[in-house]
Amino acid sequence: MNAIYYGFTFVVTPREPATEMLIAELGYAGFESFVENEEGVIAYIQKEEFNEELLKEVYVLNSEEFDIQYTQEEIEQVNWNSEWEKNFSPIQVDEKVSIRAPFHENPNLEYDIVIEPKMSFGTGHHETTHMMVQHLLDLDLKGKKTLDMGCGTGILAIFAEMKGAQPIDAIDIDNWCYLNTVENVERNDCKQITSYEGEASLLEGKQYDVIIANINRNILLNDLATYGACLNNGGTLLLSGFYAEDIPLLDEKASALGMRLQHQLERNKWVSLRYLKNA
Repeated sequence: MNAIYYGFTFVVTPREPATEMLIAELGYAGFESFVENEEGVIAYIQKEEFNEELLKEVYVLNSEEFDIQYTQEEIEQVNWNSEWEKNFSPIQVDEKVSIRAPFHENPNLEYDIVIEPKMSFGTGHHETTHMMVQHLLDLDLKGKKTLDMGCGTGILAIFAEMKGAQPIDAIDIDNWCYLNTVENVERNDCKQITSYEGEASLLEGKQYDVIIANINRNILLNDLATYGACLNNGGTLLLSGFYAEDIPLLDEKASALGMRLQHQLERNKWVSLRYLKNA
C-alpha cells in the first residue's frame, strides 16, 4: 500500500530569503520533500508523521518579517525522483566546489560532488550546507579522523574525503538519510567513509580530529558535551543549523567545554561556527 502524504502549499512574501529558511526548518521538522515554485514551496510529509505541533515549532512561520500563508491537502505518494529532478539545480561554492546530480553537466571545478538527494536534507541548496563546505575548504583535512553528524545526503563527509580526511564516520538518525548517504558515497567512489544509522550514543569511546554537526539548535545543545568528549585536543568543531540569535546559547556551552570560537559565517540569517578545542 502506498503511503499517504500531506502536501502543504506555502505562499511566501517576500519569497527570499524566507523560502530557503522555511525549507530548512521544515526539513529538520520531518518534511521529506520540497518543490519550489514562483510563489514559495510545496512541502510533503507522511500523514502518520505529522502533528499540528510541528508547524508551531517552525520559527520562520511566526516571524513578523515575512507573510507566509499555507493550505493543506491529503495526497497519494508521488514520484519523488521525478519531482526533485525537475527542481534540483546544480550548486557551486566559491567557484571551487560543484554539487550536482548525475544528469547535470560537470563544470570542471576543483571538487565535484555528484548526489541524488531524493528525500534527504542537505542538497547544498540550504544555507547551512553551503557554509559548512566553505569551512571545510579552509581546513587542512589530510589524515584527519572526521565525523559528519546528521549527515543527510552525505555531502560533507564526501567533501571531507575529497580533501584528504580519513577515516570518516557519517551518522544520521533517519533511515532514508542513512541509505541515501551509502548510495552517494558509492557514487562518488569514496573509500574512507563508514555510514551508520543512529544518534549520539554511537559516539561512545570514539575520538575525532574534526567533527561536523549540521543539525539544529536543540540537538546541538543536547549533544555538545558528547561532541566535546569525542574531540581530540587541538581538534575542530563545525556547527550549523541555527540562527544568529542562537549563538550566545551555543557559545556559552561550547566555551564551557573548552572550545574557542575561531570563525563565523552567516547567510540569510543562518549561521555556522568553527571552534578549536583547547590544546
